[in-house]
Amino acid sequence: MSQTPAPARIPGPLLGIVSAFALFSIIPAPVLPTVDRRIATRAIRAFPWMGILLGVVAGAVAGGVLAAGAGPWLAGVLALAWLAAATGGFHLDGVADTADGLGSRAPAEPALAIMKQSDIGPMGVISLLMVLLIDLGALTSLTATAAVAGPGSWWRVALLVLVGPSVGRASILLATLPSVPCARPGGFGSLVAGVTTGRAAGINMVCLAVVWAVLGWLVSGWAGAALVVVAAVLALVWAQGWTRHLVRRFGGVTGDCFGSLNETTQCVLWAVLAIGAALFW
Repeated sequence: MSQTPAPARIPGPLLGIVSAFALFSIIPAPVLPTVDRRIATRAIRAFPWMGILLGVVAGAVAGGVLAAGAGPWLAGVLALAWLAAATGGFHLDGVADTADGLGSRAPAEPALAIMKQSDIGPMGVISLLMVLLIDLGALTSLTATAAVAGPGSWWRVALLVLVGPSVGRASILLATLPSVPCARPGGFGSLVAGVTTGRAAGINMVCLAVVWAVLGWLVSGWAGAALVVVAAVLALVWAQGWTRHLVRRFGGVTGDCFGSLNETTQCVLWAVLAIGAALFW
C-alpha cells in the first residue's frame, strides 16, 4: 500500500514561498504540515515573489527562443505555455468561470452557482481567448521590438516578461485585504479572504516596486524603470477597479475571481509594456 508522504519541516523564512508553490502550482513542493489560515496568510504574502520565480523561467524561455532566432511568435507561445503548465491552468480556469458568472446576468447566488459548474459557456470561451490573444500579442510585440533593437536585446525581453506574473499576483495580495469580502463561505477563496493586513500589503508593495523599477532600469535606464513602474501602477489600478466590480456583482470574491484578477492584471501589464517599449526603444 502507498503511504502518504510525511509533512515536511519547513524553515520559517521559506514557509511562505513553499506554501505558495504547494497551494498555487503543480510544481513539486514539500508536503505542508496543514492548510489553515496561517499557511494561507504566508502563501498569499509570498505570492508575488512566487510570480517572480515563475516569471524568471518564462522570461528565460522567451529570451532564449528569441536569442536562438526562432522568432517572436514561438517565444511568446512557449512563455505562456510554461506559465499555464506550471499553475495547472488554475488562473485561466478562473477567467472562464468568472466570465460565465458575469455573463449570465443572474443575481449573485445563481451566478456563483454557475461559476461552480465544471463546464464552460460561450462567455467563458470568449474571455479566455481574448486574454490569451492579448497576452500573446503583447509578448510577440515585446520580442519583435527587441529583435529590431538589435541581436543582443533578447535579455531585455526576459526581464520585461518576468514582471508580468509578479504584478498579476500582487493584485491578489491586494484583493485579500480585510476590506474585500468573501462571496462564498467554505470555498477556497474563504481560506485566503482578508488574510493580508494593510501593513503587510504596504511593505510587500514597496519592496516589489523597487524590484520592478530595478528590472526596468536594467532594461533601459531610468526610462525603463519609469515604464515598468507606470505599467505596474496602471495594471494594479485596473485590478482595483475589477475587484470592486466583482464585489458589487457577487457580493464578494471567490477563488475564481482571484484567478481572473491574476490573468487580466498580467494581461494589462504586458500590453502597456509592449506599447511603451514600441514607443521608446
